[in-house]
Amino acid sequence: MGSRVEILNDGGYRSDGRRQFELRDITINLAQQGQADGSAVITHGLTQVLVSVFGPREAKMRSQTIHDRANINVEVNVAAFSTGERRKRSRGDKRILEIGSTIKSTFEPVVQTTLYPRSQIDVYITVLQQDGGLLQACINGTTLALTNAGIPMADFVCAVTGGVHSTSALLDLTTLEENDVPHVTVAMMPKTGKVALVTMETRLHVERFEEIFRLAGEAGKVLHKEMKKAVMGRTSTLVNAMGSRGSGVDRDGDEQMNEL
Repeated sequence: MGSRVEILNDGGYRSDGRRQFELRDITINLAQQGQADGSAVITHGLTQVLVSVFGPREAKMRSQTIHDRANINVEVNVAAFSTGERRKRSRGDKRILEIGSTIKSTFEPVVQTTLYPRSQIDVYITVLQQDGGLLQACINGTTLALTNAGIPMADFVCAVTGGVHSTSALLDLTTLEENDVPHVTVAMMPKTGKVALVTMETRLHVERFEEIFRLAGEAGKVLHKEMKKAVMGRTSTLVNAMGSRGSGVDRDGDEQMNEL
């Protein structure tokens, strides 16, 4: 029995006109949002999230204080208008809690928390629109917001979702595709090649998993270039606004910026 939705047609095109391994358009806005120390609005296709970072700052509660490092607190909120679902997802929603917990565990080993003992870093994620790849958007947005806040990290964390339709691998899935095919989200650290996260929503054959894992790693490198370009552009804008001249080093630490 065929799929009720044509995920991939005979010409090799998906329902939104992309090829198998083609990523959706990505836009990044690192402009200041309110009183946040760092923020980012990232869009993958029709999925859009706003991430705001506050801190490092003094822990609000003694129970959350860790004497030798900073505590990372993550809260996820879904805007009521972000989805066609009738029911509103609250902060206590299981899926929302899982995303928050995943973000926290993904970034705790990456952020250099030992530089800020007895403090906390608050990460607030607001889902503005969702059409698949929500976890990848939250991870990529958090990377950008933390970097924008000047919080040291071992590397960027770049995530992408992949799945398999029949025997064909797909990257950067929409909601339509996520509902129809087994899929996995992979987060990589591009400079070191280390894996920050692998989370599987459904069962996937080991051979297909290996293919998706490899393709996700390559896609992560593409996303890394876009994310780093946005960070360097934001840095240049701030330097120009301060009237400074000269060269600087990008936040990723691996490329000299041109003289402004």
